[in-house]
Amino acid sequence: MLSLTKAVLAPVTLLAALTACGTTEASEVAGSEAAPAASSKECTDDTETSTEPVSLTDSFGREVELEKPAERVAVLEWQQTEDVLTLCVAPVAVADAEGYATWNTAEELPEGVTDVGTRGEPNLDALFGANPDLVIIEAYTPDDAIIKQLEKYDVPVLATRGADAEDPIRNMTDTFELIAAATGREERAEAVVAELEASLAEATEALADVEDTDFVYFDGWIQGGNVALRPFGQGSLMGELGESIGLTNVWDGKVDEAYGLGQTDIEGLAEVKDATFFHTGTVDPAGDFVVEMEKNAIFESFPAVREGRVHAFPAGTWTFGGPRSAQQAVEAYVDLLTD
Repeated sequence: MLSLTKAVLAPVTLLAALTACGTTEASEVAGSEAAPAASSKECTDDTETSTEPVSLTDSFGREVELEKPAERVAVLEWQQTEDVLTLCVAPVAVADAEGYATWNTAEELPEGVTDVGTRGEPNLDALFGANPDLVIIEAYTPDDAIIKQLEKYDVPVLATRGADAEDPIRNMTDTFELIAAATGREERAEAVVAELEASLAEATEALADVEDTDFVYFDGWIQGGNVALRPFGQGSLMGELGESIGLTNVWDGKVDEAYGLGQTDIEGLAEVKDATFFHTGTVDPAGDFVVEMEKNAIFESFPAVREGRVHAFPAGTWTFGGPRSAQQAVEAYVDLLTD
């Protein structure tokens, strides 16, 4: 069963070392030698694609050389899965397809994609059995075990940076554009990034008259019968998206260096009790922290709660996603504050 601690917390910890082939259960939705058709409604057969050889440097300074843009792409993290779909390239293999469908609704996986198991421990038999011409991964340092493990195989590996609290929006678009270069979809990427920038500008205008601009976004889970909360602080993607459209992220507690994520409990929210609260609307199958949070008398006493300024984002809004997830988040901020 998918749990938030496995699904949402996974991006903020180093990926576990990959296990030997065949040790992680995997399934094939509808295995086929032909690459699945891209499912995005915006994608057409005439999406502009380069045919020239590809020579690029990935997020960790590794040189990646391809005789032609990658067509059969395997992806081991959800942001990058979303990205290839936005670029109108359907992956031949992904990690944790069920989890992706639960937490990320920005782009729908088409039929025919091989599921290679978990993101931290993919099944290598299934991964390379899908015959990819490129494997896209998320890493945190040039020495990540996942890079070293996959480099042993005769398939190019494109390593993208998981997060950068110095500029999370730029890191997100850099990752997207890097994947576009590897798949020959630079023109498509340029259009998508322009759409994101337009969405940010439109949202800024839509929120210009909003008076209560202080906010905190958080998710959470149930741990030992208690509610644990994770505020998205300074340097987080959700925080920076909010600030880019005129809001003020008031969570200034200690956060991790990569994702800008903090840790607290319900009582800890007292420090920002006057702010508007936003939280994930995706329900963790292992337990709904929101139900338990709303039973707490301290939480119910906060001004944001008493005044109806606690808002759930639409389910499936992935807080670590690509440009399309970012647009979903921006639209949610606007809709919830102007409804």
